[in-house]
Amino acid sequence: MNALPFQRASQIPTDSTPSARWLVQGLWSEEAVGILGGEPKCCKSFLALDLAVSVASGASCLRQFPVQRSGSVLLFPAEDALPAVRQRLEGICDAAGVAFASLPVEVITAPTLRLDTPADRERLANTVAALQPRLLILDPLIRLHRLDENDATQIAGLLSFLRQLQRQFHLAILVVHHARKDSQGTRPGQALRGSSELHGWGDSNLYMRRRGDQLTLSTEHRAAPSQDHIPLSLTQSGSALALSVLAATSSEPETSAQSAAQRVRNVLAQLREPISVQRLRQMCGMRTAAVCAALAELSEQGLVCRDGRGYQLKLPFEDPLVSLSRPIDPPGKGNGKPDAPA
Repeated sequence: MNALPFQRASQIPTDSTPSARWLVQGLWSEEAVGILGGEPKCCKSFLALDLAVSVASGASCLRQFPVQRSGSVLLFPAEDALPAVRQRLEGICDAAGVAFASLPVEVITAPTLRLDTPADRERLANTVAALQPRLLILDPLIRLHRLDENDATQIAGLLSFLRQLQRQFHLAILVVHHARKDSQGTRPGQALRGSSELHGWGDSNLYMRRRGDQLTLSTEHRAAPSQDHIPLSLTQSGSALALSVLAATSSEPETSAQSAAQRVRNVLAQLREPISVQRLRQMCGMRTAAVCAALAELSEQGLVCRDGRGYQLKLPFEDPLVSLSRPIDPPGKGNGKPDAPA
């Protein structure tokens, strides 16, 4: 009898290293497949290259999100000239303080890569087998096929191949993809162009949006909390042109008490080390008073502890859902609640 392999659930090995669930903490799960999506001209490729530099070097992505497992990166930039890709990578390395000459980022130089054809699928699989990268970046999806992206059956075959590649070689795969031009006001995952298979396929998804001069990043994970509206800026310093996380400004609208507490808890759930109020303020994109009020509420509920290094969620990190409907007291009103820094 030709039966499928199976194993009792209780006998499946567990992951003994909790931090290993992240490739880049808070941004991309280890060995995750997913989409980096956004409208044209919203710096998707810059973010993809920043992730490449970070994973390859071990430097924090966007100078903010620590890399848990570094390794080589394989990149296929289908829309950009190779000298431009090199220039961007060098600029990001300058911003990150990384030596470009020794950076283990390998760039596929073939003019085309058609993952709807058996021949190119085999060529890509052979390249991955030879290099054993930690991360594969394909930018963008539209240049990888001649399928109807609105046809779930057609696009599912391509995504299935990439999933198989991920499972066979234990690597993460990031695919850059465009959002619809009329996606303003739509939830990020629903704004992707083509079939909903693309959204559902991802273990980790990132979404870039531009509102005038303001760039924002949202994250989405299958097995971890997500973050919304992380403010980013594309800045140049000398030869370094790179994205960075913006600190919240005093002119931004106040975050409501409920959304502030939820946002702070989501960020803390992605960290394994205590974090200061100022660093938490930057990661949440919130004002200091809102962060302190949120920490006070979470402290009252027994979810947050504090030591000399800062704040973190109490173990277990996969904390149960809690009600955040109670009013949040102002910071510094007794009972060990956090005071705003001077």
